[in-house]
Amino acid sequence: MKRLGKIRSPHYRIVVADSRTRRDGRAIEEIGKYHPTYNPSVMEVDAERVAYWLGVGAQPTEPVLAILKKTGDWQKFKGEPAPAPLLQPAEKSARPSFEALGGDDEGKGEAITQKKKAEKKDEAAAESSSSASTEA
Repeated sequence: MKRLGKIRSPHYRIVVADSRTRRDGRAIEEIGKYHPTYNPSVMEVDAERVAYWLGVGAQPTEPVLAILKKTGDWQKFKGEPAPAPLLQPAEKSARPSFEALGGDDEGKGEAITQKKKAEKKDEAAAESSSSASTEA
Protein backbone atom coordinates (compact mmCIF):
# COMPACT_ATOMS: atom_id res chain seq x y z
CA MET A 1 0.00 0.00 0.00
CA LYS A 2 1.31 3.41 -1.01
CA ARG A 3 0.51 6.16 1.51
CA LEU A 4 -0.70 9.52 0.25
CA GLY A 5 -2.35 12.53 1.85
CA LYS A 6 -1.62 14.93 4.67
CA ILE A 7 -0.27 14.11 8.11
CA ARG A 8 -3.60 13.38 9.81
CA SER A 9 -5.69 12.52 6.75
CA PRO A 10 -4.06 9.52 5.09
CA HIS A 11 -5.34 7.66 2.10
CA TYR A 12 -3.72 4.72 0.42
CA ARG A 13 -3.33 3.23 -3.03
CA ILE A 14 -3.22 -0.55 -3.25
CA VAL A 15 -0.28 -1.24 -5.54
CA VAL A 16 1.65 -4.10 -7.05
CA ALA A 17 5.33 -3.56 -6.27
CA ASP A 18 8.56 -5.47 -6.03
CA SER A 19 9.28 -6.47 -2.42
CA ARG A 20 12.64 -4.67 -2.55
CA THR A 21 11.17 -1.22 -3.31
CA ARG A 22 10.27 1.45 -0.76
CA ARG A 23 6.73 1.64 0.63
CA ASP A 24 5.92 4.86 -1.26
CA GLY A 25 8.34 4.15 -4.10
CA ARG A 26 7.74 3.21 -7.67
CA ALA A 27 4.93 0.72 -8.20
CA ILE A 28 4.33 -1.69 -11.06
CA GLU A 29 0.57 -1.09 -11.09
CA GLU A 30 -2.13 0.57 -8.96
CA ILE A 31 -5.05 -1.79 -8.43
CA GLY A 32 -7.16 -0.05 -5.79
CA LYS A 33 -7.81 2.71 -3.27
CA TYR A 34 -8.39 2.76 0.48
CA HIS A 35 -9.63 5.81 2.41
CA PRO A 36 -9.76 4.87 6.13
CA THR A 37 -10.81 8.30 7.44
CA TYR A 38 -14.12 8.42 5.56
CA ASN A 39 -17.23 7.22 7.37
CA PRO A 40 -17.74 4.43 6.29
CA SER A 41 -14.24 3.82 4.97
CA VAL A 42 -13.88 3.50 1.21
CA MET A 43 -12.31 0.39 -0.35
CA GLU A 44 -12.17 0.22 -4.14
CA VAL A 45 -10.38 -2.73 -5.75
CA ASP A 46 -10.07 -3.73 -9.41
CA ALA A 47 -11.10 -7.37 -9.00
CA GLU A 48 -9.89 -8.43 -12.45
CA ARG A 49 -6.34 -7.12 -11.87
CA VAL A 50 -6.23 -8.56 -8.34
CA ALA A 51 -7.16 -12.00 -9.70
CA TYR A 52 -4.44 -11.71 -12.36
CA TRP A 53 -1.69 -10.71 -9.92
CA LEU A 54 -2.66 -13.34 -7.36
CA GLY A 55 -2.71 -15.90 -10.18
CA VAL A 56 0.86 -15.11 -11.23
CA GLY A 57 2.14 -15.43 -7.65
CA ALA A 58 1.91 -12.00 -6.01
CA GLN A 59 1.85 -12.14 -2.21
CA PRO A 60 -0.37 -9.50 -0.51
CA THR A 61 0.79 -7.76 2.66
CA GLU A 62 -1.30 -8.16 5.81
CA PRO A 63 -3.27 -4.88 5.42
CA VAL A 64 -3.97 -5.60 1.75
CA LEU A 65 -5.00 -9.17 2.60
CA ALA A 66 -7.52 -7.80 5.14
CA ILE A 67 -8.96 -5.46 2.49
CA LEU A 68 -9.14 -8.27 -0.08
CA LYS A 69 -10.99 -10.45 2.44
CA LYS A 70 -13.54 -7.68 3.07
CA THR A 71 -14.14 -7.08 -0.63
CA GLY A 72 -14.40 -10.83 -1.32
CA ASP A 73 -11.54 -11.01 -3.84
CA TRP A 74 -9.44 -13.28 -1.61
CA GLN A 75 -12.31 -15.74 -1.16
CA LYS A 76 -12.92 -15.74 -4.90
CA PHE A 77 -9.23 -16.53 -5.49
CA LYS A 78 -9.22 -19.34 -2.89
CA GLY A 79 -12.59 -20.74 -4.02
CA GLU A 80 -14.34 -20.09 -0.71
CA PRO A 81 -17.84 -18.66 -0.19
CA ALA A 82 -18.13 -14.88 -0.49
CA PRO A 83 -18.46 -12.71 2.64
CA ALA A 84 -21.45 -10.51 3.48
CA PRO A 85 -21.67 -7.39 1.32
CA LEU A 86 -19.90 -4.25 2.50
CA LEU A 87 -21.85 -1.32 3.89
CA GLN A 88 -22.26 1.20 1.08
CA PRO A 89 -22.49 4.90 1.96
CA ALA A 90 -26.05 6.18 1.74
CA GLU A 91 -26.77 8.73 -0.96
CA LYS A 92 -27.32 12.17 0.49
CA SER A 93 -30.80 13.38 -0.23
CA ALA A 94 -31.40 16.96 -1.26
CA ARG A 95 -32.60 19.36 1.40
CA PRO A 96 -36.39 19.42 1.69
CA SER A 97 -38.06 22.39 0.09
CA PHE A 98 -40.01 25.04 1.97
CA GLU A 99 -43.30 23.68 0.69
CA ALA A 100 -42.41 20.11 1.74
CA LEU A 101 -41.85 21.32 5.30
CA GLY A 102 -45.37 22.71 5.44
CA GLY A 103 -44.60 26.33 4.63
CA ASP A 104 -47.56 28.47 3.68
CA ASP A 105 -47.69 31.36 1.27
CA GLU A 106 -49.55 33.70 3.60
CA GLY A 107 -47.54 36.78 4.44
CA LYS A 108 -47.18 37.59 8.11
CA GLY A 109 -46.26 41.22 7.51
CA GLU A 110 -42.95 42.91 7.00
CA ALA A 111 -40.02 42.24 9.23
CA ILE A 112 -38.69 45.61 10.34
CA THR A 113 -35.66 45.90 12.53
CA GLN A 114 -35.00 49.23 14.20
CA LYS A 115 -31.53 50.61 13.76
CA LYS A 116 -30.33 51.82 17.13
CA LYS A 117 -27.07 53.42 15.97
CA ALA A 118 -28.80 55.45 13.28
CA GLU A 119 -31.32 56.78 15.82
CA LYS A 120 -28.56 57.88 18.21
CA LYS A 121 -26.74 59.69 15.40
CA ASP A 122 -29.96 61.39 14.29
CA GLU A 123 -30.70 62.50 17.88
CA ALA A 124 -27.15 63.79 18.32
CA ALA A 125 -27.34 65.68 15.02
CA ALA A 126 -30.72 67.16 15.95
CA GLU A 127 -29.42 68.31 19.36
CA SER A 128 -26.31 69.89 17.87
CA SER A 129 -28.33 71.69 15.16
CA SER A 130 -30.90 72.93 17.68
CA SER A 131 -28.19 74.14 20.05
CA ALA A 132 -26.39 75.87 17.17
CA SER A 133 -29.58 77.63 16.06
CA THR A 134 -30.33 78.87 19.61
CA GLU A 135 -26.81 80.26 20.03
CA ALA A 136 -26.92 82.32 16.83
